[in-house]
Amino acid sequence: MQRIDGIAVWGDPVEPRALAQMRRCARTAECAAMMADHHPGYAVPIGGVIAFADRVSPSAVGYDIACGNKAVRLDLPAAELRRDIRGILDRIATGLSFGVGGRNPEPADHPLFDDPAWAHPAVARLRALARAQLGTVGGGNHFVDLFVDGQDRVWAGVHCGSRGFGQKTAEWFLHAGGASDGMDVEPLLLDADRGLGAEYLACMALAGRYAYAGRDRICETVARLLGASILEAVHNHHNFAWRERHGGRELWVIRKGATPAFPGQRSFIGGSMGDISVIVEGVAHPEAEAALCSTVHGAGRVMGRREARGKVNRRTGILTRPGRVTPAMMRGWLEREGVELRGGGVDESPHCYKRLPDVLAAHQGSIRILHTLRPVGVVMAPG
Repeated sequence: MQRIDGIAVWGDPVEPRALAQMRRCARTAECAAMMADHHPGYAVPIGGVIAFADRVSPSAVGYDIACGNKAVRLDLPAAELRRDIRGILDRIATGLSFGVGGRNPEPADHPLFDDPAWAHPAVARLRALARAQLGTVGGGNHFVDLFVDGQDRVWAGVHCGSRGFGQKTAEWFLHAGGASDGMDVEPLLLDADRGLGAEYLACMALAGRYAYAGRDRICETVARLLGASILEAVHNHHNFAWRERHGGRELWVIRKGATPAFPGQRSFIGGSMGDISVIVEGVAHPEAEAALCSTVHGAGRVMGRREARGKVNRRTGILTRPGRVTPAMMRGWLEREGVELRGGGVDESPHCYKRLPDVLAAHQGSIRILHTLRPVGVVMAPG
């Protein structure tokens, strides 16, 4: 860890644009930190942690409210997983909905849809959409992965958030609060205990319950498709605001692409499609205090999507600028690691990400790795 202008920063090299964003945030925050997987985001860098005594920032939580990870250990024998991995991935790819705008064949039901928070004008119009998308996975870097750990036990992991409901909720509050357009802007700040800020926190909490319910549903569906039972689970958000006590003060701690890691707290952290993932536990350590008990949420991008895949003329479909990653490069990496893939584009290739062991090593004092998970199969939205 190093301190730059009072900001606790992990990782090497430090991404200059992300640091510039965090410097802007630190001018108004009580505390600011950047995890080792940091890279630029909207107003606040991904991997950024900022805290306020009495304010909250929809910009810092981001557009995918309550995006997070869940991993479950299954009673499926690892030999059976390996033997039937292609058929298993086919069942997952057709048994769940993947991709932007994806919906369930029939709207889902859940007690959270009776929550009084749905009366707020930001979310009232979104209940039907939320029902239709509960338990769907989404696009981009969202995934369902199947792993084996060091004891040859099978785990399933999912990374996704609050879907279109969370996106549209974030957009509503950013517009209502007068947020600036563009990436490198001041974050929108709202009073947490009144007016729009209090309303945002209520709707954010609803999106958090929705995201948890969605990941629960996905993991239950995967277990059913595999004919397996869930033996244990690890579940956490990484785009959220929590009221926490640090250094004797009550603070709103906002983690954008950063995972809570209090001493003894377990979390699932996913790597890229061709890298390990881990189950970790927070450890008491001075660096944990500097990070407000936070750690990485993944490996962190080193290459933008357009840089990876190139530029295509939307009218003709012709590639006008080659990308840095080809399908052959991605296939070669996965074949070398023994990973079967369904979906996924070159902009999600392992070439686009840091190596997860490297970013975890930067935080080694404040987290303990409990299980190293090696991917056997990965399902994502089509590229």
